[in-house]
Amino acid sequence: MERKKQELIPRVKICCISSPEEAALAVKYGASALGLVSEMPSGPGVISLELIAEIAGGVPPGVSTFLLTSKTSTEEILAQQQICRCSTIQLTDYTAPEVHHELRRALPGIKIVQVIHVTGEESIYTAKKYAETADALLLDSGNTSLAVKELGGTGRTHDWSLSRRIRETVSKPIFLAGGLRPENVRQAITTVSPYGLDLCSGVRTNGSLDEKKLKAFMRMVMNHS
Repeated sequence: MERKKQELIPRVKICCISSPEEAALAVKYGASALGLVSEMPSGPGVISLELIAEIAGGVPPGVSTFLLTSKTSTEEILAQQQICRCSTIQLTDYTAPEVHHELRRALPGIKIVQVIHVTGEESIYTAKKYAETADALLLDSGNTSLAVKELGGTGRTHDWSLSRRIRETVSKPIFLAGGLRPENVRQAITTVSPYGLDLCSGVRTNGSLDEKKLKAFMRMVMNHS
């Protein structure tokens, strides 16, 4: 019974990590993954590829490092990863299906996580398509159809009932993102039952990782059941 309870506790990915100090703080409170944001059309947390490489290189074994990229061509993504050397590539925009295959061939052992921007019923179809080639899906509140694309970091929640349906439809692990914070994370876990949780602004104050908020969030996650 105890093992079953442990399996229900989602993994936590803290995104928009901007320094080795923030990385260490996130790991201290139990984050199993760190999000490192490269060039984006909008949103917070963008840092240089060189700083991503520095942070990723100092993360302890067992903690995943996610390179968030807005690039959609294999060549551009590989060029970024050659510098950053993260353990996971998070594709925040939609790519051609063959890009997943090309990345997998070029980067053996590197995980591919595809972001799905949950905007309506069509998102379920999109998730099913990308679940065929990605290692995991990350359900977020962005919008790729805007003049300036929102590819993450919106701080908004979306329709979690759609995320639940996606989770029930695909066989790959599901990360839930978008507007998560200590006050709503229990409801998010109960509604969606995700494999992992991803957040940025919900544990920050004036853009900086806030130890008090981070501690409160992790406490809610660990004690949700």
